[in-house]
Amino acid sequence: MSKVMNVAIDGPAGAGKSTIAKRAAKELGYIYVDTGAMYRGMAYHMVEKGIDLLDENAVSEEAKKVHITISYQNGEQVVLVNDQNVNGVIRTPEVSAAASKVSAYPVVRACLLDLQKEMAKKNSVLMDGRDIGTVVLPNADVKIFLTASAEIRGKRRYEEMIQRGEKAELSEIIQDVIKRDEQDMNRKTAPLKQAWDAVLVDSSYMTIDEVVQTIVDLVQKKEMA
Repeated sequence: MSKVMNVAIDGPAGAGKSTIAKRAAKELGYIYVDTGAMYRGMAYHMVEKGIDLLDENAVSEEAKKVHITISYQNGEQVVLVNDQNVNGVIRTPEVSAAASKVSAYPVVRACLLDLQKEMAKKNSVLMDGRDIGTVVLPNADVKIFLTASAEIRGKRRYEEMIQRGEKAELSEIIQDVIKRDEQDMNRKTAPLKQAWDAVLVDSSYMTIDEVVQTIVDLVQKKEMA
């Protein structure tokens, strides 16, 4: 690989973006940028500093001082907050609740957007989300819009819940998926949509292995171009 490559994977909820992106990044030797983990890292920092999470100005000012990156150490994805590995402390209920609060603030989103773009300039990255190819990495070398039918995505989520021993109603879950799609596609800020130059990959009747291989093939073809 002679140059830095950026891969953007967008798509609706339940399309399997994170699972597939992690595997594809590992096969390609790229850094998988888990944007959700970055928000958790920011939230953890705020909690540790004792910042009032309801004080938008205080959170916004502190956010400007935090440096968050993602790297791989011994094959493991590591979230670094001011060079400290916080992997073991960002999955707690307290941090999850804090992340939900801080991610709503425009300055926090802007700070992390800058960090994500900075990472993409220096490293070959694979980043997934809903607005990566349209907002975060509009000049990505490869853009993929990963989707599946609402029925298939609902069924996948239903099966996951049943496996965890949770009660679930398939028809309700499918309706929730459809409602989430409508919300994501119609929101004012960075709505979910397929970038004009993104390759559509419908995983409805594909295995995870097949989807990963499709993405790896697309990226490797671009690398050789």
